[in-house]
Amino acid sequence: MTARRFRRAWAGVLLLTLLLPLQAVADVRLKDLVEFDGVRGNDLLGYGLVVGLDGTGDGIRNAPFTEDIMANILERLGVNVTGEQVRPRNVAAVIVTATLPPFARTGGRVDVTVSAIGDASSLLGGTLVMTPLNGADGQIYAVAQGSVLAGGVAAQGEAAREVRGVPTAGIIPLGARVEREVDFTLSSLNSIRLALRAPDFTTAAQIEGVINAFYGRGVARMLDAGTVALDVGATGAPSPAHALSRIENLTVRPQTRARVVVDQRSGTIVMGADVRISRVAVAQGGLTLRVAEEPAVVQPNPFAEGETIVIPRTRTEIEDAPPTAMAELAAGTSLTEIVAGLNALGVAPREMIDILNSINAAGALHAELIVR
Repeated sequence: MTARRFRRAWAGVLLLTLLLPLQAVADVRLKDLVEFDGVRGNDLLGYGLVVGLDGTGDGIRNAPFTEDIMANILERLGVNVTGEQVRPRNVAAVIVTATLPPFARTGGRVDVTVSAIGDASSLLGGTLVMTPLNGADGQIYAVAQGSVLAGGVAAQGEAAREVRGVPTAGIIPLGARVEREVDFTLSSLNSIRLALRAPDFTTAAQIEGVINAFYGRGVARMLDAGTVALDVGATGAPSPAHALSRIENLTVRPQTRARVVVDQRSGTIVMGADVRISRVAVAQGGLTLRVAEEPAVVQPNPFAEGETIVIPRTRTEIEDAPPTAMAELAAGTSLTEIVAGLNALGVAPREMIDILNSINAAGALHAELIVR
């Protein structure tokens, strides 16, 4: 593929990426916009041992905590290894994390994530030994155990090693059983707060209006840009759960701030439909600098006195980029016009990132620029 065809292909992909937000903003359900007060998950954490690895576990000399937990587990099983030199390569110490979902009941199951903390090279094929999972209050809420599904693979030889994915981390689907419930009674609430995931005054006002219109009276009140309070008693619902079930599928059209998100690693640019710029002229160009080291070796003639030396030689070259025309973007330019104007310059995606940064530095970009 020639450079020109490659640039055209990239421009087409980028244009599609930029134009995606131009579609009309769809109505969104309340359950997808807000978090209900008290209806949230709780993070769990545990420290355990993965066994059954094919020689890819921790080196006991480099990870003494692995030996400690292994000795503790064996002692609980009635095997005394105190003073013994146990140095297997098929075990690995891991951190186990999970999220206890709202209203989880005793006996239910949740997914867990397992991550090596020692020098194990892979958890592929390993089995997590029974591991208690603690909450922020130090109480045990679940117990995890099961076969680890690693997300990568590693192959190693005498002089090379190839790794794909992350073999030192994996998941256990439904690998933890809930042993303790979170003490929370939704039915005791007289008022429920709806917390917006993306706080915005306009969106909060719309949520208030939609709920009040549904009930035909003032049951909801906007407290701030991120909170709307719902009076459960005024809704006439027999319980807060009934009230939430009636409003969670109501739809509103959310409003968001104008943003431009730039990913420098992949060259991806995403602009919101509300992005505007002031009048500005843009020209893009640059220099290409090449520096090559070509050292020469000088040595004496055969059987002559002297020594071999290396003479440094450097070749430099500066090449001007092809001239690029200047494009003018008028005040209030929309997203479509921005894309068309920058594409008219024939710039590549990474060059377009530099242009957007420069426009923002000039104070002409009326949007929040997020660079990752």
